[in-house]
Amino acid sequence: MSDTRTFESLGLSSALLRALDSSGYTVPTPIQAQAIPLVLDGQDLLGAAQTGTGKTAAFGLPMLQRLSKETPPKGPRKPRALVLVPTRELAVQVADSLKEYGRHLRMNVTTIFGGAGLQPQIENLRRGVDILVACPGRLLDHMDAGHAKLDAVEVLVLDEADRMLDMGFLPQMKRILARVPKERQTLLFSATFEDRIKALAVEHLRKPRLVEVAAQNTIAETIVHRAHPVDAASKRDLLVDILSARHTDQVLVFGKTKHGCNRLAEQLEKSGLPAVAIHGNKSQAQRQKALDAFKAGRARILVATDVAARGLDIPNLPLVINHDLPMVAEDYVHRIGRTGRAGASGEALSLVSPEEGALLNQIQKMLKAEIRMDVVAGYEPSRPIRLDAPMPPQGGRGQRPGGGQRRGAPKTAGDQRAGEQRPRRAPGKPGHRQGGHGKAQPAAAHAHAGPKAPGGRGRGGRGRGGSRGGSSA
Repeated sequence: MSDTRTFESLGLSSALLRALDSSGYTVPTPIQAQAIPLVLDGQDLLGAAQTGTGKTAAFGLPMLQRLSKETPPKGPRKPRALVLVPTRELAVQVADSLKEYGRHLRMNVTTIFGGAGLQPQIENLRRGVDILVACPGRLLDHMDAGHAKLDAVEVLVLDEADRMLDMGFLPQMKRILARVPKERQTLLFSATFEDRIKALAVEHLRKPRLVEVAAQNTIAETIVHRAHPVDAASKRDLLVDILSARHTDQVLVFGKTKHGCNRLAEQLEKSGLPAVAIHGNKSQAQRQKALDAFKAGRARILVATDVAARGLDIPNLPLVINHDLPMVAEDYVHRIGRTGRAGASGEALSLVSPEEGALLNQIQKMLKAEIRMDVVAGYEPSRPIRLDAPMPPQGGRGQRPGGGQRRGAPKTAGDQRAGEQRPRRAPGKPGHRQGGHGKAQPAAAHAHAGPKAPGGRGRGGRGRGGSRGGSSA
């Protein structure tokens, strides 16, 4: 599909085109150019695209157009479209995007997720809904209580389906799917495309058309990848040095545990680096406050667990740092997808301890590329990074047989405390960072120390706040 296509050529209505134009969107992304005509034609769709490629507009624009052409049935307006998402952050972002695209349409968009009060959501459902964006757990709460009825749903969207499966939401998803009319249009979108997704599509989609705009588990070519080998006890000090040298950049830092992210943010603050933390133990209001402070520049550094790997849309984020490598290789793709969005350039930097050699190996095997390793003077690790080292303990998290994916009861992402080490001051730090930028190169046998388009958005578990919740990580 040619990149010269316009939104008008895709068959969108004048109301949607006006909204896109006023928002400054002019050129559809590849997945939008391919998916929108198929969705407008009523096809079921299986869409695979790396994060940040514009999946929300790919399903949202044609969905809005379809619903706007139909007269809602008389009586209370029940949802005619349902968008299932894994996290509350993603629910808010999808709903905000749909409201932006449909600003010239009379369309009521409502969100349902855990970690927020039930009563306001009940009132919104009673007032009537056209499009419901929901996390599975909290939606089931409302369904069981009789507040949410899905018998009028015409369009079902499973967004970030792979993440919902990772979080153990398959039983909830199946219960919801059993309550949605069989005669419907189903759109399944996922940042990664694997056998579990294909099985879900076979069971619940009717002759779906496949749209795949990037190779499976790839990362944007505009992102530069590097890694610094360093002892775990010296990571915090190296991070401070890097952030001090990059004093003008806004930075997203990923940690492994909720407690560790809190502590790291506090330590950065004490070092004179304005930082806030975001994770599943914080309420939705606290998370939104931290995100607002980051976006407004009041906090230059956002420290997060994997709740942020898919649930945040931060325009023009130049740098993502992995203070700790993710326990699951696919999560590297989603973390790094917070930068280099919509064709922009970005940088991904990972601090890798000798204990994380197997995690690095897992990531490189998945990407079929080597991540360049640069030693920083004064932070040389006490022993080499060995890719053949055993995997670190999962800290109680189950693994899928034959794979490394999480499953079972959805635990909060980043709730992994095994191997967490208390940061200490490194003995001496002569010099600063060394090594230049380098893109991922063809995989080696060993690692050694040595124009605007709509979309671009991006994770979590189930909130506990008295219900199955929606997402918290």
